[in-house]
Amino acid sequence: MMDVAFLAEQLSLTVRCGGDRLDREVSGGYVGDLLSNVMAGSGSGDVWITCQTHQNIVAVSVLKEHAGIILTQGREPDADTVERASQEGIPILVTGLSGFETAGRIYALMHP
Repeated sequence: MMDVAFLAEQLSLTVRCGGDRLDREVSGGYVGDLLSNVMAGSGSGDVWITCQTHQNIVAVSVLKEHAGIILTQGREPDADTVERASQEGIPILVTGLSGFETAGRIYALMHP
């Protein structure tokens, strides 16, 4: 198992909020931007990889008990998203990589 802090270090992710929760274990991942698909397909402990930045991503992550959210393509979370994620204890990290490349790198770390 690995935690969010390990992913942040290995992928050079920038933490936007939830820095005190980076010890959450990551058991898998899910790539998707359609909230209903993420609700149906992701699971507890997943790190969610998306380009969505609005506060509804936090509600989905809380519901699904995600380890954290990674925003791709250099996207930045909206101010209200950061506030909500901080209240709910959900780490949000950002990367300039695409969702495809982010997922591939995480997969390689989980399955050496």
